[in-house]
Amino acid sequence: MDVVILYDVVILGSGPAGLTAAIYTSRAGLKTLVVAGMLWGGQLMLTQEVENFPGFEKGILGPKLMEEMRKQAERFGAEIILETATSADLKSKPFKVTAGNKTYEGKSVIIATGASAKWLGLESETRLRGKGVSVCATCDAPFFRNKKVVVVGGGDTAMEEALVLSRFASEVKVIHRRDKLRACKCLREKAFANPKITFVWNRIVQDILGKDRVEGVRLKRVDSGEETILSCDAVFLAIGHKPNTEIFNNQIELDQTGYVVARDDTKTNIEGVFVAGDVADYRYRQAIAAAGSGCKAALDAEKYLELI
Repeated sequence: MDVVILYDVVILGSGPAGLTAAIYTSRAGLKTLVVAGMLWGGQLMLTQEVENFPGFEKGILGPKLMEEMRKQAERFGAEIILETATSADLKSKPFKVTAGNKTYEGKSVIIATGASAKWLGLESETRLRGKGVSVCATCDAPFFRNKKVVVVGGGDTAMEEALVLSRFASEVKVIHRRDKLRACKCLREKAFANPKITFVWNRIVQDILGKDRVEGVRLKRVDSGEETILSCDAVFLAIGHKPNTEIFNNQIELDQTGYVVARDDTKTNIEGVFVAGDVADYRYRQAIAAAGSGCKAALDAEKYLELI
C-alpha cells in the first residue's frame, strides 16, 4: 500500500501563480507539492516572446520564463509532479487531491489552475499559434506595429483587444458572427469612434491562412454561405476564457461563470484553501498579476499554517 505523505501546502497549477506560490512556500520551509498537470507551465508555454514581464530588458521566451520559475521553486525544495488533478476533497481536513493513481494530502491548498482561452477549433490556429495567432493583445500587440490585424469576437473582451491593438496596428478589423455587438455601451462607442477599427458583420472564420505565419483568414457569411478571403498579419481570438475549475464543482464557491470566488485577495469560503491567478481573475489575465497573487496566496497560507 502506498504511504500517504502529508504536505503543508498542495498547489494545483504550474503557471506564474502556482510556481510563484511554490517559490514562497518552499523557501519558507513548508513541505510543498505542486500538481503541475501533464502540460505544465500554463498559458505562457504557448507564448513566444514575453516583453512585459519585469526583469528582462530584451524580453524572454514564454517557455524559458516558466522553466526558470520551475527551477527556482525546485531549488528551494518544492516537489513538482507532472500529473493532472482529477478530483479534490476540500470538505474535510487534511484536504485530499487525486492526481494520476495517487491521492495526496495537504494541510492547506492553493488553487492556481488558471483559465483557458476559448479557441475556434481549427487546425490552422494551433499550427500558427505564436506565429500571428494570439489570445492576448496586451501581450502581443507591439509585435504587430503598422500591421493589419483581425479580432474575432463581439463582446467586451473583443472590444478591449481591438482598442489595445489600434494603438499599434495600421488597421483592426473586428469579425463578428452577428450584426451587432454584445459589448457594453461604453466599449462599443469607443470602438465605433476609433478610425482604425472597422467591422465585418455576420461572418465566421472558416480557416486561418498561411504556412509559417498568418497571411489571412477565410470567412463565411452566416446567412448566404458566401466565402471571402481577408488578408491580415495577425488574428487575435477574443471569444472568451473558461476557468479550469471543473474538479471544484460542489467543493468550493464559484461564481456564475465558474471562477473561484476570492475574498480578501486570496481566501476562499473554505478556511485553509486559497486561490491565485487567472482561475479567480477574469479581468487582468497577465503573468505578472498572476505571479503577484501567487505570492499573496503563499503568504496567506503560511500565516494560516502558523495558527493551526
